[in-house]
Amino acid sequence: MNRAWILPALLALCGALAAVSLFTRENPVAAVAFVLLFAVLAVINSPLIFPRSITDAQARSTPDGRPVVYWRPGCKYCARLRIRLGADADRVHWVNIWADPDAAARVRAANDGNETVPTVFVAGRPYVNPEPAWVKGRLASPTAR
Repeated sequence: MNRAWILPALLALCGALAAVSLFTRENPVAAVAFVLLFAVLAVINSPLIFPRSITDAQARSTPDGRPVVYWRPGCKYCARLRIRLGADADRVHWVNIWADPDAAARVRAANDGNETVPTVFVAGRPYVNPEPAWVKGRLASPTAR
C-alpha cells in the first residue's frame, strides 16, 4: 500500500471498529455518527482532496508563474491550505514530496534539511506554511511578494 493511504485506511478501520462496538451495544445513532466522523477524517487526510500532483521537474518547467505548493498526505497544515483555497486550489501547482524524491530534496534545501510542508514557491522564493489568504493573494498577481 502506498504510504499516503496508511493514515486514511487506519482512520476508516478505527471508525468501523468503533461503530461495530457501538452497534453491538445497541446504540446505532452513535455508530452512524462514528462512521461519518471517521470517514470525514479519512478523506481529509487522504490525497483525494488535493488536485492531481505533478512532478518537481514539471513544476519548474511551467512558465505560467503560478505558485507551487509542496505537500504530503496526512499533513494537517497542507489540508488546511487546500481547504481554505477552495476552488482556487486548481490555480496552484501541487507537488507531493512523498511521490517525488526531487521535490523532497528541494523542500529540504529550502528548509535547512527538514521536509517542512507546505512549502510554497512563488517566483522562485520559498515560503514555509504561509497563510492561505497570502497564497490567494499571490494567485491574483504571481510576481507580487
